[in-house]
Amino acid sequence: MTNKQQYYFGTDGIRGPVGKAPITPDFMLKLGWAAGRVFAREQRSKVLIGKDTRISGYMFESALQAGLSAAGVDVHLLGPMPTPAIAYLTRAFRAQAGIVISASHNPYYDNGVKFFSGDGMKLPDETQAAIEAQLHEPMTIVDSAHLGKAARVNDAVGRYVEFCKATVPFDTVLTGLKIVVDCANGATYHTVPDVLSELGATVIEIGTRPDGLNINAGCGSTHLDALKARVVAEKADVGIALDGDGDRVMMIDHRGQTVDGDELVYIIAKYRAQQGKLQGGVVGTLMSNLGQERAFEKLGIPFMRSPVGDRYVMAMLREQGWQLGGESSGHIICLWANTTGDGTVAALQVLALMQQEGASLRDLCAGMEKVPQRLENIAVEAPAAVMQHEKVQAAIKLAEADTVLRGRVLVRPSGTEPLLRVMVEGENEDRLNELLQHITGTVQTVAAS
Repeated sequence: MTNKQQYYFGTDGIRGPVGKAPITPDFMLKLGWAAGRVFAREQRSKVLIGKDTRISGYMFESALQAGLSAAGVDVHLLGPMPTPAIAYLTRAFRAQAGIVISASHNPYYDNGVKFFSGDGMKLPDETQAAIEAQLHEPMTIVDSAHLGKAARVNDAVGRYVEFCKATVPFDTVLTGLKIVVDCANGATYHTVPDVLSELGATVIEIGTRPDGLNINAGCGSTHLDALKARVVAEKADVGIALDGDGDRVMMIDHRGQTVDGDELVYIIAKYRAQQGKLQGGVVGTLMSNLGQERAFEKLGIPFMRSPVGDRYVMAMLREQGWQLGGESSGHIICLWANTTGDGTVAALQVLALMQQEGASLRDLCAGMEKVPQRLENIAVEAPAAVMQHEKVQAAIKLAEADTVLRGRVLVRPSGTEPLLRVMVEGENEDRLNELLQHITGTVQTVAAS
């Protein structure tokens, strides 16, 4: 963030271990109040709150609701809903803001909060700065006659299911497709199966029985082994894996092989370009595979890289006036459909193309040859400081200058976890592994010293 007033907001809201500041009930109470004060400055405001399925969501939902009410803001409770659904419903309800209680792909013992503005976009930096500033003020309560009211939205799931179906042509029917879907025991457990089955697909479910503790546990878009095995065992046409809050998607082809975010963006871009609907180019990130960039170059599709994070992809899309962007991890933004990364919507675009072209998922990937890429996540207490250490910098520069690798090197701190992410990509896989091992070994040595 560029605003020095901000202390709590990271690249994707506020996130951390439950019970450790700031992910505590008292802070969430104050955060709800602070946000409410900012949102209610011009008029009586309405704010939506949704959450994923982790057990602490109940506690934080109540605390945020109380804080917002104390600031005079009305609250509409959505219950467990995917993050992109909350972005959509915030617009549909003409609310001043939407609040998501989620830690995305993290384990159940983490949680967090992120905000959408009334237009369904991430909050502008100046609004986050205003909330930060309000957090440092004494908490006051409006007169009792002006306290905010709360209401539960009982048809939120049905509204979002219909919205998702409407993002593909009306004549799209998935009859004949057998799909294994893994909802990560997260927020899409009661939306994605309905979307797919209502479009005619035969749906086999994994990760649709959340208990508050099993979100992302060995399932979902970051743990694909169970989905791969099930796709092969069921002789399914395709597998779909969402993460805990439903803004990421990875897919599995009929052979049990991963089709990641880079390939999915390529598929969507290639066919939208053929139909004259792409509207400009595509935004990837510094992590996007070199093979994707080369494939777009062959197709004559403009391609730009943003810093890692869907927030930055979105900023570049808006700056360029483009509509499609995404990350290797499966954050895919289809701006003609929704205002944020939406795993369900992205998957539907691909499924519709499979039916339209009479092609397998693997067939749709034709034309993009991925360059070997390896990513290691190293747990360190001070990722940014370790990355800047002279020995780590020397190891990075050595790899960048390597003429055998013929690729790219990227070392960066995670924006959401205490990790240093090391990516090495290149045409010579043996040399790639050697250089990756050298960098990671240097990082571990420096971190231990």
